Formats: sequence, structure tokens, C-alpha cells
Amino acid sequence: MIDPTVHIRLARPCSDLAAAERFYVAGLGLNVLYRVNASPGEHDLIMLGWPEASWHLELVGGANQQVAPKPTTEDLLVLYLDSPIDDSLIARLENAGGKRVAQNDYWDRWGVTVADPDGYRVVLSIRSWSNAIPAATPTI
Repeated sequence: MIDPTVHIRLARPCSDLAAAERFYVAGLGLNVLYRVNASPGEHDLIMLGWPEASWHLELVGGANQQVAPKPTTEDLLVLYLDSPIDDSLIARLENAGGKRVAQNDYWDRWGVTVADPDGYRVVLSIRSWSNAIPAATPTI
């Protein structure tokens, strides 16, 4: 059994690490947790997140990047804010290189979607989320 407190890394390729860093740090408010400027033949990477979180986003890129980003409209990073979305947050994301996009009826109703400089989508949801499993409904 895997410990439910295990740390999660979400990793993906990036075409421009500086642009992505601007979006996620200046726009979204993440911290740079770790950075590697590659040795010859390797790729650069940055790890972004919040120090107290149990996850981080790793972006790899640079001159030796071997895989190009290929985001789809369903490659979503959803942040459940459990509150209305502040217009200044959307403005910061757009000023940092993001583009507000329509997602689908569900997410457009419950949040705002912003594409990062590579086209990966961040959904800011007004809803909350819990991983608690609901109690089973008794059957008769």
C-alpha cells in the first residue's frame, strides 16, 4: 500500500522555462523550489510549488530538451480555491504570459481557465474538493 502522504511530482516538457517561470511564479504565486541549469547533454529544469504542499510541478526544457510540449485541452492543473476568483489573479496570469480560454460548460461554470505559455491549462475553480470517500448509500 502506498502511503497517502507521499509527495507527488507532476512533470512535463516546456519550450521556454523563463516564460513558464514568469507565469507560475509572478502570475500564480508559486515558488521556485529547485533549479538545475544543465550540464552539456542534459536538460534544464525548474520545480515549482509551495513549500508546505505535498506536490510540485517540474518543468524541463532548454537546448537539450528532447520532447516538445504537446498539451491538449484536457491537460488540466485544477486548483480548488473554494472561493470566488479575484480578478487581480486573472490579470496577473495574463500579464505573466497566460491567456484566458474557454474550457467546457462544467469548468466555465465553476471557474476560470488560463493557458500557460506552452498551452497547458490551469483551472482556478471556485469549488472545493476533498478526497474523502462518501459514505455508501444503503440499499434496500
